[in-house]
Amino acid sequence: MPILINVPAFSIVALITWLLMLGVRESARANNIMVAVKLIVLALFIIMGSQHINTANYHPFAPNGFTGIHQGAAIVFFAYIGFDAISTAAEETKNPQRNLPIGILGGLAICTVIYIVIGYVLTGMVPYQQLGSAADPLAFALKATGMTNIAKIVALGAVFSMAAVLLVFQYGQPRIFFAMARDGLLPHWASKLHGKYRTPYITTIITGVFVAFWSLIGDAGETYDLTNIGTLFAFALVCTGVIVLRYTDPQRPRPFRVPFVHFVGIVGAGLCLFVMRGLPHLAWVRFGWWLVIGLVLYVAYGYGHSTLRRSRPPVPIEPPPPISR
Repeated sequence: MPILINVPAFSIVALITWLLMLGVRESARANNIMVAVKLIVLALFIIMGSQHINTANYHPFAPNGFTGIHQGAAIVFFAYIGFDAISTAAEETKNPQRNLPIGILGGLAICTVIYIVIGYVLTGMVPYQQLGSAADPLAFALKATGMTNIAKIVALGAVFSMAAVLLVFQYGQPRIFFAMARDGLLPHWASKLHGKYRTPYITTIITGVFVAFWSLIGDAGETYDLTNIGTLFAFALVCTGVIVLRYTDPQRPRPFRVPFVHFVGIVGAGLCLFVMRGLPHLAWVRFGWWLVIGLVLYVAYGYGHSTLRRSRPPVPIEPPPPISR
């Protein structure tokens, strides 16, 4: 059984973890630089690749029918997950009521347009059958059309692109753990902030160590599938929870108010479950085990230590009305 050790991936994750320890401003500055490099590389690919499009490659347009579109959407969903990480920065955002919706919806719209353009150019340059086994499809397509030097630049840009994605993901997860610990669902030490950098350093280190060691031996494709199914399930819970809270806690302050909440919530949850069905069986099996582990941890610790449950006043028991005579 050959075992591959991905040392560069481990080193990149370790570097990102150290960067996140320094604070939000430093992380945001590094992320802006990497995103700028990524956008420049993508623009270079679009400009150069659009000059070598063969329209014959677009026929048939959907060779695997709706099933292929459905399964492809379930797999490519991984590329869209980053926008939800913006919400984890709510407490560190100026005017979050205004800036967060703009950041989430604006980022999602821009990324969708970029993905469509990239997909159009990429599948027009080379037949789609040749892209399945390519580790870096953009660089592969450029090499196939004779643009070897441009392919090297795009391949280098892919490193910056993946690093930017890792930075966003590893920024969000420690803050989720931090919020859970503050609510009593995790031990209190997970909610401690660094005395100098004011970052949740304990959860940042734990997340970084886990991701770094997993990157050494983990399979990328299976990791994507597990990430997709877990995130889609979380989105479905959020869509459902927004509706439930309108009835169970109607007086809660709502700086962000969803319009047409019943329609948006039901359709959103339904679409998430529908996309989940396009993932392979093995992803469902592993998701089931992860869900069981999470429920065991919640029952064993989170339920009894939840600050919300302990602070909720007991429901008063009214005495029965007197019997009139």
